Amino acid sequence: MKKIGVLTGGGDCPGLNAVIRAVVRKSIQYDWEIIGIKNGWKGLINGEMELLTDYSVSGILPKGGTIIGTSRTNPFKNEGDVKKIVKNIEKFGIDAIVAIGGDDTLGVASKLNKMGIPVVGVPKTIDNDLSYTDYTFGFDTAVSIVTEAIDRLHTTAESHHRVMILEVMGRHAGWIATMSGIAGGADEILIPEVPFDMGEVCKYLTERHARGKKFSIVVVAEGAMPKKEDLTAAQTTQGDNTAHASGESTLITKTDTIDEFGHVQLGGIGNFLAKEIERRMNVETRFTSLGHVQRGGTPTAHDRVLATRFGVAAVELIKNGDFGKMVALQGNKIVPVNIEDAVAERKTVDMELYNIAKVFFGR
Repeated sequence: MKKIGVLTGGGDCPGLNAVIRAVVRKSIQYDWEIIGIKNGWKGLINGEMELLTDYSVSGILPKGGTIIGTSRTNPFKNEGDVKKIVKNIEKFGIDAIVAIGGDDTLGVASKLNKMGIPVVGVPKTIDNDLSYTDYTFGFDTAVSIVTEAIDRLHTTAESHHRVMILEVMGRHAGWIATMSGIAGGADEILIPEVPFDMGEVCKYLTERHARGKKFSIVVVAEGAMPKKEDLTAAQTTQGDNTAHASGESTLITKTDTIDEFGHVQLGGIGNFLAKEIERRMNVETRFTSLGHVQRGGTPTAHDRVLATRFGVAAVELIKNGDFGKMVALQGNKIVPVNIEDAVAERKTVDMELYNIAKVFFGR
């Protein structure tokens, strides 16, 4: 009998439980024992484990979040933590690990695999910015949630003749903003890949209002950034209540915190846009940040199926001894790719797709 450890790391997202369920069910077919490692890499450091059975995963397919918990823990920040991981793998008799997470979690998995620890990866990020896979589970659910929010904002924006700013997730890549913006009929879509010109944004919105459209919807990814001259002007006008983080192409608030992987907690670009648009256009403007609402709740059918396929494929990698690999969706096939390659380069928005969006917002 093999003992397989499974963990979820980084931010939660819809579909994690579907992967866990699939890993458990497929492993049972091989008469393997499944150990749930609690709270990501933190659980492997602290020895927090629980046995997962067919009963444990019964009914969790439509449930959001993760039944084994998660954390943003980087064991390579402390040499002692890596030693604890090695010790606990031996202590609990774990033969292989299924690591479900984004580039940070899988980056750790890749390093551990190079140390000789058998690891396979499952890609998870609602930002959809992992390379070598067309889509990650959770992304479709997030896009659906944001699209519904845009639909709802349309009615209140039109009623009050306002410009409504919707800030969505997307630290380095604007996939959610682009896809939901197209689906929801947004009038402007601003993403990290393309620094925006406040003058152009306001010019188009003004022209739109002049044509009789007395309201507008602007969707902006949290990591989007204005051109430097716009930021400088805004800081002067607003009393420097925004800050530009070193190494981060984004606006952040001054109260931001940094996680163990060096990521700044984002938030503030929506407020910046609302103030600038209202100041420049003299039009009533409001902003909404969906934040963690995008991560919560029931996964879509698409994400449930994709997550299930990923979980089954991950167990097959272990059976075949194909470690250091991540399962990936390419076309309609699930294929193995090197984890190291998948985390080496971020997958940003396809500019052909963004150009399609631009047809509808005039720039």
